[in-house]
Amino acid sequence: MSEKANGERNWYVVHTYSGYENKVKTDLEKRIESMEMEDKIFQIVVPMEEVVEYKDGKKKVSKRKVFPGYVMVEMIVTDDSWYVVRNTPGVTGFVSSGVKPIPLEKHEVDLILRQMGMAKTSSAFDKGESVKVISGPFQDFTGTITEVNPDKGKMWVSISMFGRDTPVELDFNQVAKL
Repeated sequence: MSEKANGERNWYVVHTYSGYENKVKTDLEKRIESMEMEDKIFQIVVPMEEVVEYKDGKKKVSKRKVFPGYVMVEMIVTDDSWYVVRNTPGVTGFVSSGVKPIPLEKHEVDLILRQMGMAKTSSAFDKGESVKVISGPFQDFTGTITEVNPDKGKMWVSISMFGRDTPVELDFNQVAKL
C-alpha cells in the first residue's frame, strides 16, 4: 500500500466483532480526532433501518442493524489512515480480496444511505414521463410515471397489463427514459 494509494475519497466496509459496531464507530471517531486524521477519514456509518412491530395492538418502531458486524467508513486510503482504522479496538479488518481494501461502488453507497434517510437524491424523472422498465419482473414493459419519491429512489409507474393500467413501484435504477 502506498502513501498515495488512490488519493480519492471512497466508502469502505470494515468488519467488526458482532454487537460492537457502535462502540467501534465511537472509538474510531475518537482516534481520528486524537491522531489528527480528519483530512483522510471523513464519515463512519453503522447501517440501520427502522423496523415496525405490533405487540398487544401497539405500534413499536425500533432500529436494527442492516449488516451486523460491519461498519462503513468514508476515507482516503493511505498507510496512515489504514493503520488508524485497522488498529481500532473491535475492528477485525477491511472487507477486501487480499491486503488492499475494496471500495464500495457509488450506487451501493447511495442505496444504503438513501434507505437510512442520510442522502437526498435529485430525480432525473418527472411525473407524466414515459419510461421503459429495464430490470426486474416487469422488464421490457413501458409505462407512465404517476409518482416520484426521490428521497427513497422510487417511483410509481402505470403499466398496461391484460388491458388494464396497473401501478407498479420501481427503483430509479430499474427504468430508463424513452
